[in-house]
Amino acid sequence: MYRRLGAADIKVFIGILIGLVVVIAVVAMLRLDTTGEKGGGLGTDFEYNLEQFAKIDPNLVLYEESAPPIKTGFETTHAIFVDPDGAIYVAGDNAVRVFSDGGKLLDEIRLPETPMSLAVDTVDEANTPESRKIYVAMKDHVEIYNHQGKMLAGWQGLGDNAVLTSIAVSKDNVFVADAGNRIVLRYDTTGKIINRIGEKNKDRNISGFVIPSPYFDLAVGRDGLLRVVNPGVHRIEAYTFEGDLEFSWGKFSSGVDGFCGCCNPVNFAILPGPDFSGAGDCFVTCEKGLTRVKIYDAAGSFVGVVAGPEQLMEGGKAEICDTPAECQFGGFDVAVDANGRVLVLDTIKNIVRIFSGIKGPS
Repeated sequence: MYRRLGAADIKVFIGILIGLVVVIAVVAMLRLDTTGEKGGGLGTDFEYNLEQFAKIDPNLVLYEESAPPIKTGFETTHAIFVDPDGAIYVAGDNAVRVFSDGGKLLDEIRLPETPMSLAVDTVDEANTPESRKIYVAMKDHVEIYNHQGKMLAGWQGLGDNAVLTSIAVSKDNVFVADAGNRIVLRYDTTGKIINRIGEKNKDRNISGFVIPSPYFDLAVGRDGLLRVVNPGVHRIEAYTFEGDLEFSWGKFSSGVDGFCGCCNPVNFAILPGPDFSGAGDCFVTCEKGLTRVKIYDAAGSFVGVVAGPEQLMEGGKAEICDTPAECQFGGFDVAVDANGRVLVLDTIKNIVRIFSGIKGPS
């Protein structure tokens, strides 16, 4: 039996049609790629272009692999740190392992859970490697250890939403990047929160952190500014310790001078310049997907390449993930030693690869 549609039925029907049109339009926008550089549901043209971007002009490559890789022995790895004496700290599985600059295992600190990041307090009263404190960021809290593996302190947890991805120590300040809550926390060395950095604030011209996947790195520069990656907008931002945004640099591009994908760079390290002002310091960045390790100067201008997909990935493989869920893994970490070598933590093979400079920028 059929019945005539009333006015209410027609309104409902029109509403359904409008809803379907909106859904179709959103899906189309997510899958459309008009630039050949980013987007979801990427087509074959983009895949072809990506292969081209994976091939880097040899004239731009300023480094070469200069030592055999260090096998960490971990099944999973997350972070690397190098102290002033050249000791290499790697966080993985449920431990921190310390290696000499030649790759010999020196120490192992067993942990109750998986470490996500680590930093070593290199300014201590005794000023010896053995007396330095090791700050370890777990998923939701920070723990502090000595070289003998004794836990010196455990700070209060930050809740179920917390995902701590980076930690840096600068004198009496400890900075922690929380990707889950999209915020940087500044602590004192007793574990007391001093202030929060990077919260969206129109009056302070701070737009907030965009973090599609759990990669959110930070480091303190010798110029006294805190550098923080804002991965979803492809830039590095410079803050005072009080949380004022001073400047930022970086741009979206699949070209070698920019950052591509959903959320890059994933990690970075500071390469010290010739003096102690910080003005001549450079930044070594890591990208995932289109796996590249590159160098930028203090103002954010592209300088050159440490290594690209052809050096870092099997067969020069390059992939851009379509969704944040696909972007959970594969981000390499990076550190720099006192000799200017760049140490890349390959989180796929769980090895440390060492690169030394072979020429200056052309």
